[in-house]
Amino acid sequence: MSDREYEVLIVGAGPAGLSAALFLARFKRTVALFDTGRGRSTWHQINHNYLGFPGGVAARKLRELGCQQLEEYPQVTPFEHKIEAMRREDDHFVAKSQAGEWRGQAVILCTGVLDHYPHFDHWEDYVGRSMFYCVTCDGYGCQGQRVVVLGNTNASASEALQLQRFTQHLTVLTNSNENLIQRKFEQRLDNAHIPLIHDKIETVVGHAGQFERIETKGGLIIPLDQLFNQQGATPETTLAEDLGVKLNSAGYMVIDTEQKTNVPGVFAAGDATRLHSHLVSTAVHEGATAASAANYYLYPPELKDD
Repeated sequence: MSDREYEVLIVGAGPAGLSAALFLARFKRTVALFDTGRGRSTWHQINHNYLGFPGGVAARKLRELGCQQLEEYPQVTPFEHKIEAMRREDDHFVAKSQAGEWRGQAVILCTGVLDHYPHFDHWEDYVGRSMFYCVTCDGYGCQGQRVVVLGNTNASASEALQLQRFTQHLTVLTNSNENLIQRKFEQRLDNAHIPLIHDKIETVVGHAGQFERIETKGGLIIPLDQLFNQQGATPETTLAEDLGVKLNSAGYMVIDTEQKTNVPGVFAAGDATRLHSHLVSTAVHEGATAASAANYYLYPPELKDD
């Protein structure tokens, strides 16, 4: 086997990819793990929902710990390369980047999603500090805070209504030329005394990733402590499409209970496999499941029970 040939190619080194690499390492499979250093686990979030870390664990720290753990297994080789294309070639898969090509007998796609955050000066500093997207992960931390929910859809209104469990200081800001929130949801917001402002962000005032106020194009000033972004996300599925992986109507990869796609030898794990439940615990579970299924796929027929 050459230094460009592996049993499994894993694209993405967030919680799903790291988990998959760890399980495959312990199956003694050779793994190429590709990471661009970007993704949800590279922001500033503190994960409080992941078991075993009293007080929470920073997403970046979790990645760091995962990478340190993989250093114990020489059969896993990390590459800081962006895979730009993939193809099937006979009984192998080929991953291509500007640095060259790698071949593998199986693939696990852990490519995640691209969140559509509002862009303002230094917006990256706010992600995970005072700008969030997930009630499940970060709703608990907004108790009593002044919260703006950003978005122009029914999902934005629903998120604001759900956040009433934690705070009564809520505002919905569409941040769009269009307001797509249906009348029945507008009525629900009105009944809950949650203002709906159809306007766009002009300027954000804050310091060190902490909001102080939003100034809108219409001249309004909205004081706030936290922002929950509901402007959506796009699953990163270009490589999946290269390989002929089936996507659902929302653009996410279709998998079965073993993280198998419709393409034999191609598995998927993490946020790019589902519209909801974008959780670290879910990603770690899916990565482990995909690795176990890929390991079984690689066994010769005489070692399988089916």
